[in-house]
Amino acid sequence: MKILLVFDFDNTIIDDNSDTWIVQCAPEKKLPIELQDSYKKGFWTEFMGRVFKYLGDEGVREDEMKRAMISMPFTPGMVELLNFIKKNKNKFDCIIISDSNSVFIDWVLEATNFHDVFDKVFTNPAAFDSNGHLTVEKHHTHSCTRCPQNLCKNVVLVEFVGEQLQQGVNYTRIVYIGDGGNDVCPVTFLKKDDIAMPRKGYALHKTLYRMCQNLEPMESSVVSWSSGVEIISYLQFLIKE
Repeated sequence: MKILLVFDFDNTIIDDNSDTWIVQCAPEKKLPIELQDSYKKGFWTEFMGRVFKYLGDEGVREDEMKRAMISMPFTPGMVELLNFIKKNKNKFDCIIISDSNSVFIDWVLEATNFHDVFDKVFTNPAAFDSNGHLTVEKHHTHSCTRCPQNLCKNVVLVEFVGEQLQQGVNYTRIVYIGDGGNDVCPVTFLKKDDIAMPRKGYALHKTLYRMCQNLEPMESSVVSWSSGVEIISYLQFLIKE
């Protein structure tokens, strides 16, 4: 009987947004105004597809993008947390559900030897095409009205837990560690023994605080954090129970 740890990636594992971080590879480290203005709410993946095409057209190559990506800092205490999980893999299963992309996440996890911490990564699939341009596709399609059209993290989480159950894996509880607005949907579906762990001061934390003020029903406990070290303390408490 394991605990399932669910991580967001941007601003949770790493201390920035990988999609905006990559802009430092652009000429003068910024995007043309018309490209910036082409973003439409809910269509971030399509926007990033145009950003990657622009970078490729400007001659930005894979190795340059990789160098930029692996220079991204980890969130405070996150390296310690991932090492703690690595040492206690018999007690935890661990997945990432992220609106970044598979290439960026792979680069970061490989460079830091944290690949084996995670049992599965759910994100937008990406690859370099024959022209050396990075291309990105939607993770899936779904009918949730609260989430961007390329990814509903709740649909992913429910499907994963269901598939695990069919394999005979039943989790004692889910601990969801995230920061963003797109983490609200999965967190509101957590059950009584589960724990939502929003990063202090970020969109998820603010939304859950507002829901609490409005007495909106939520089954799970909420434990906020600023450093991965605080999460270690909480996980130590859970596995002692």
